[in-house]
Amino acid sequence: MKHLQTGVLLAATLSTGLMAGLFAAFSYAVMPGLARSSDHTLVESMQGINKAIVNPAFMLPFMGSIPLLGLAVVLAWRDNGRPALPWLIAALVLYLVAFVVTSAINVPLNDQLASVGDPDGVRHLAEVRAAFENRWVVWNHVRALLHTAAFAGLLWALVVHGAHRSPGSESIGTPPRTPVPAFHAGHPQADGPRREAQPHNAPIDR
Repeated sequence: MKHLQTGVLLAATLSTGLMAGLFAAFSYAVMPGLARSSDHTLVESMQGINKAIVNPAFMLPFMGSIPLLGLAVVLAWRDNGRPALPWLIAALVLYLVAFVVTSAINVPLNDQLASVGDPDGVRHLAEVRAAFENRWVVWNHVRALLHTAAFAGLLWALVVHGAHRSPGSESIGTPPRTPVPAFHAGHPQADGPRREAQPHNAPIDR
């Protein structure tokens, strides 16, 4: 069970980290770059990105992180992983909030942008851009921060999980302890070195 818990936690951390990196890249690279482009370029580029991103390489970690996080929480609750449980719950909540942001705000904005059709045939691209860009960018910042916080929580959960050991387990690399023999009454070394017996009436040196 310990190995299963570790494997699930690693998978959840990896998938969450992929999402955090993706949305963060949009925040600090993709959207700032498109902000310097023309209306036609931004609309056409985002329409193409929104179509291309719906693929297994994105959908698997984006959707799969939720059951992985849920399973990690359950395993930590049932098995010997309680120290990491608060961090796992926090990561799950943060990821769910970010998922809601994407589903309720960013995806509808993507659909709205796709509904205008080919930008070559749109007369008021500036209005289309204004209705999309600012709101999409702000909420992408929000979900990027949420995913990053969830990723950080999972990283710390891994640290806590690795540091926690079951009772009775030995640290890796610690040499086995040599049992110390017990001394019993009457043993030659039980009471320390013995003094030589002196006669009862021996004179005392002064």
